[in-house]
Amino acid sequence: MNNQDLLQIAKEYGAPVYVYDAEKIVSQYQRLTGAFGKVKHLKINYAVKALSNISVLKVLNNLGSGLDTVSLQEVQLGLRAGFRPGDIIFTPNGVSLEEIEEVAALGVQINIDNLSILEQFGTKHSDIPVCIRINPHVMAGGNTNISVGHIDSKFGISIHQMPHLLRIVENTRMRINGIHMHTGSDILDIEVFLYASEILFETAKHFKDLDFIDFGSGFKVPYKEGDIETNIEEFGKKLSRRFNEFCKEYGKDLTLAFEPGKFLVSEAGFFLARVNVVKQTTSTVFAGVDTGFNHLIRPMLYGAHHDIVNISNPDGRDRFYSVVGYICETDTFTNNRRIAQITEGDILCFKNAGAYCFTMASNYNSRFRPAEVLWYNGQAHLIRKRETFEDLVRNQVEVDLDTGKQPKQPKEENITVKQ
Repeated sequence: MNNQDLLQIAKEYGAPVYVYDAEKIVSQYQRLTGAFGKVKHLKINYAVKALSNISVLKVLNNLGSGLDTVSLQEVQLGLRAGFRPGDIIFTPNGVSLEEIEEVAALGVQINIDNLSILEQFGTKHSDIPVCIRINPHVMAGGNTNISVGHIDSKFGISIHQMPHLLRIVENTRMRINGIHMHTGSDILDIEVFLYASEILFETAKHFKDLDFIDFGSGFKVPYKEGDIETNIEEFGKKLSRRFNEFCKEYGKDLTLAFEPGKFLVSEAGFFLARVNVVKQTTSTVFAGVDTGFNHLIRPMLYGAHHDIVNISNPDGRDRFYSVVGYICETDTFTNNRRIAQITEGDILCFKNAGAYCFTMASNYNSRFRPAEVLWYNGQAHLIRKRETFEDLVRNQVEVDLDTGKQPKQPKEENITVKQ
């Protein structure tokens, strides 16, 4: 898709709006599967938390992907999108035993990351196969908020707790059918990843009835021209060779699993915002847009970089702008960035807006969340309507302050998901 396509979408559906290019999702999926083409059994489980729109999930389902989920609700979205329960893995952190049991009852693969829940679940449900999330104590990731494999992380069961883990498995007689790790996001050094993988292989030797080993993900994508990224092809060649060697040692052809999120959808996403005001101060030129960190929080939360292009004037003379939002606190997308000359009313395009963008949006300042559009087979398809005021107040319950009484509310119904 090109700038004119994006401008037409902004005109038709308004701004701000999220746009996703299905063709890019497909090409990224094929690039990843191609890199591991020498592995006999490969399973890609898309990380739903990156972008959870049902229509996007359907695109991935058509490709043969599975799902990596972290909540009951993500599992339900996957089932609604047509995924089979057996193609979904549930990897929560700090959730209740009841939620895990509810997911297990749906037939989804369970992945447990702490000894307490492992023992409770194994005691009650020794017949249900379980994957174990290991913390390899390897620091990896581009930001402390997205590095999850280090020794102080809340994620995973420490490799130093292996004797305790094995005792629980023996006492409960539960079946461990998978081993999993995830060290962090934005990983560049594949040697660090391969080192962590060796720890996972050593751990796997303790379990004689495995079906798969899940290596997590965290592959870095380029955020700007000339940016460095994970060399997927080199990584695929090295890990595939080592994985095949391990399968021979283990005596069984295991499945190699990954759970990419950002790698599949980040570059497919574009966030379009309209410029409300160009404001010159004594030292800065601000471009104030009709959005804020309520819609795109990554620059403020992670210091994430998003290329910003003025698609209304792409060939204009570059000037320096600080692009800011309308939230009533510091709300800066970028400082002093070279962007083609901006005029009020122009549409700015934020790139790499497919992962952890809409899914982290909120109604802060009582603003509506934006629409989402899928560009599929050369056409724009609305896949989420822009919110309205009625959406904002739908679940609020007003109290009559004079009487202290609440109006009668319609009885809630339990909704079951078809399998």
